[in-house]
Amino acid sequence: MVLCFSFASCATLFKGNSSKVDFNSNPQGAQVYVNGNPMGETPIRVKLESKGNYAIEFRKEGFKTKTFNITNHVGAGWIILDIITGLLPVIVDAATGSWYELDQKNVNAILEKQQPKPVTKPR
Repeated sequence: MVLCFSFASCATLFKGNSSKVDFNSNPQGAQVYVNGNPMGETPIRVKLESKGNYAIEFRKEGFKTKTFNITNHVGAGWIILDIITGLLPVIVDAATGSWYELDQKNVNAILEKQQPKPVTKPR
């Protein structure tokens, strides 16, 4: 068992280098964009790499676009476990980014209706 942990890294083994994030909106059916890439409509669960930072947009016709940011942080517990188990786990988790955890696992957007644009008559 000790030999197994010596050649592997704690965060990579137990957590992996990605997290699932749930996106919801009120009203439902908003398009979700992650860093400008369409992911689908709410409600939706998206797998994101833990070492990244993300700009999230909720878009729905007739409603204002809502923007959120998801950032990450280093999980101190993973670093401590890696140091206890040896140098190789430290190197692996640092290289793969498995130390990182996303700051949010759920993003809920309440969308506001857009005001209709006034119609101007030509002169």
